[in-house]
Amino acid sequence: MSSLSLSRLQSRQIDRLDAVSRRVFFRADLNVPMMDGGITDTTRIDRCGEGIRMLAEKGARVIVASHFGRPKGKRVEGMSLAPIADALAKSIGRPVRFVSDCIGSEAENVALSMADGDVILLENLRFHPGEEQGDADFAASLARLAEIYVNDAFSTSHRNHASMQALARLLPAY
Repeated sequence: MSSLSLSRLQSRQIDRLDAVSRRVFFRADLNVPMMDGGITDTTRIDRCGEGIRMLAEKGARVIVASHFGRPKGKRVEGMSLAPIADALAKSIGRPVRFVSDCIGSEAENVALSMADGDVILLENLRFHPGEEQGDADFAASLARLAEIYVNDAFSTSHRNHASMQALARLLPAY
C-alpha cells in the first residue's frame, strides 16, 4: 500500500458508512506548504483526497473543512483556502466549489443545495476565533451544514478546537 493510500481501517469505515444523499462534514488537514500563492507540496491534499473521492463516489455530499496557518481568528487573505480548491479538484478528479466562509447563510445555502457526489471546500476555519476556542456556538453553526462528521485530520485530533472536538459530539462521528 502506498503512503498516499487510506489505511484499511479508514477505507472499511468509509465503505460501511451510509452516506448516499447525506451531507458529510469531512474535517481534513489541508495546512499545506505554500510559496508566492502556490502550493509547493500536495501530499496532504492527495492523502485526504482518497477519502473525499470515496465518499463522493458513494453519493455523499462532501463538505470539506480545514484550517490553514494561524490567522488568530481574523480573515487573512494569504491564509485563504481558495487556492487549495483547484488542487483538491485535481486530486479527486471532480469539481470542488469553494465557499468564502465556513459558517453563515452562504455556507448553509450552498450545503443545502448540494447534489449527490458534490464536493465543496469551506473557507479557513481559523478565520473565526470560535474554532481555536472550542466554542460550542461555532461548532453548532458548523453542525447545521452536515448530517455526519468524518475526521480525517488525525494530526490535529488532540486539539480542543470546535471542528475537532465539539462538532464530533454534535453529529454521528466517524
